[in-house]
Amino acid sequence: MTHGDHPVVISGAGVSPGRAAGPAVWMTSAAGEPPKRRSSADPEASAAAIAEAASAVGRDLADRAEATDGTARDVLEATAQIAQDPTLVRDAQERVRADRVSPERAIWEAAGAVADQFESLGGYLAERARDVIDVRDRIVAHLLGAPTPGVPRREEPFILLARDLAPADTAQLDPEVVRGLVTEEGGPTSHTAILARAIGIPAVVGIGQAVEQISTDMVVLVDGGAGQVYLDPSEEAVTAARERTTVRTFTPPGTTKDGHRVELLANVGEAEDAEPAAASGAEGVGLFRTEFCFLDRDDEPTIDEQVAAYGPVMAAFAGKKVVIRTLDAGADKPLPFLTDTDETNPALGVRGYRTSWQNPDVLDHQLMAIARAAGEHEADVWVMAPMISRVAEAEDFVARCTAHGLRTAGVMVEVPSAALLAGPLLARAAFASIGTNDLVQYTLAADRLLGALAPLSTPWDPAVLRLIQLTCMGGQAQGRPVGVCGEAAASPALAAVLVGLGVASLSMTPRALGDVAALLGAVTHQECQAAAGLALAADSADGARRAVREALPVLADLAL
Repeated sequence: MTHGDHPVVISGAGVSPGRAAGPAVWMTSAAGEPPKRRSSADPEASAAAIAEAASAVGRDLADRAEATDGTARDVLEATAQIAQDPTLVRDAQERVRADRVSPERAIWEAAGAVADQFESLGGYLAERARDVIDVRDRIVAHLLGAPTPGVPRREEPFILLARDLAPADTAQLDPEVVRGLVTEEGGPTSHTAILARAIGIPAVVGIGQAVEQISTDMVVLVDGGAGQVYLDPSEEAVTAARERTTVRTFTPPGTTKDGHRVELLANVGEAEDAEPAAASGAEGVGLFRTEFCFLDRDDEPTIDEQVAAYGPVMAAFAGKKVVIRTLDAGADKPLPFLTDTDETNPALGVRGYRTSWQNPDVLDHQLMAIARAAGEHEADVWVMAPMISRVAEAEDFVARCTAHGLRTAGVMVEVPSAALLAGPLLARAAFASIGTNDLVQYTLAADRLLGALAPLSTPWDPAVLRLIQLTCMGGQAQGRPVGVCGEAAASPALAAVLVGLGVASLSMTPRALGDVAALLGAVTHQECQAAAGLALAADSADGARRAVREALPVLADLAL
């Protein structure tokens, strides 16, 4: 690929594998900040206009949510709720009455205040700040009669360019039209990255100011596996990328080329995700997130409600493994009846298993519900606790599970202390599952929701890989399996490294199963071990990724 006489390649974080080519099209930008000046309009008419615009935006987002499902639907529904938040509307209305500013200026200021507050709180609320800004821009556009900011409508397939995407924009991407995604900001664990993987759009994020080199309608090729964007690629490269658009399917079992067994499982976030995950060929569920039945409530769900919520997932995977994570409240998932939203640093606060220290009944009720649901279905139910950092915690959790008749109790490895103590932990627990998103965050001391730290938020970092290796060694010493259920498992190149480090199972978004299975089926276990050795020996994340891709040319052959 050349631009003139020299190849022009922009590097970023490859967050969704695959290759795609097409003309570059920029996101429709927001109308911008309205001027701050007194308005001669009737304040009550302006207040009514704000209410009408917010309602219209909320209805539009809700209608779009109805047309989607799964994660995309959740994101759009959450954004619609922000648009329809009466507190936001009332604040803006008070500003037009008190300050006599225009309705668009009032909503700009009101939403900005909410977003600033969310960002200052960090964690989950900091992530929601981006949604508030998205809603603000949509309401302002409606008030001004301007185009709605977001993904432009074009008949020809294209590569979408943006500074970053609001979750609502990412949720609406049509892979038949938007063939690839390139953003200036963002990291491997951002909302944009997770949703791009879920819908199978090749994506490279975090390319920084290099994005300015890409002009509208310039033909670009996105390599989401290698994390590279090629400017003005050759006709042959464009044709090859367009020919490789088939979605790979997965037929169990998962193995390497020489027959080394690797369980390929699905992450499930709510009951309605179970049937599609089972249909994708997943050999089981490696991470069943149970927060969905606790969120948006002022009180704890009853045991009966929880039994009803867990049952459909177990039913969809009858006879197969279903790994249930107990409530991971706190940090990015605050619950008013369980966590303190005023914590100074919630990511390092009372979250996950730690919430049971002061509220043991919530955990016991959940374990009772899981045990009841397991007794009503034929799934092989495993249970694991999040945010385990000490041996005593593993011991206590296993004892609690045993008391409720749950025989297979494990721990999540998300903090360095758990990786370093994997041997003693797994002398007590039946298995471990590595949550790479948090393990990266805590190892590199980098908030995974903070765009400015995106270069640090990568599981390719050799320090993270060494902690994964230590966890696997601890599991091998105790004869216990170690899996990975974080976003790292969905990267085919990294999956090979994880298998080489000793990981026995990989759990991911169902969309990624076909690509990961294809890569593992094309390499031997020994090649995986050699790739892992190269990654461990590197002195940077980029160096590790580069060394592995050079050692496994089949990645390029498979367009991964």
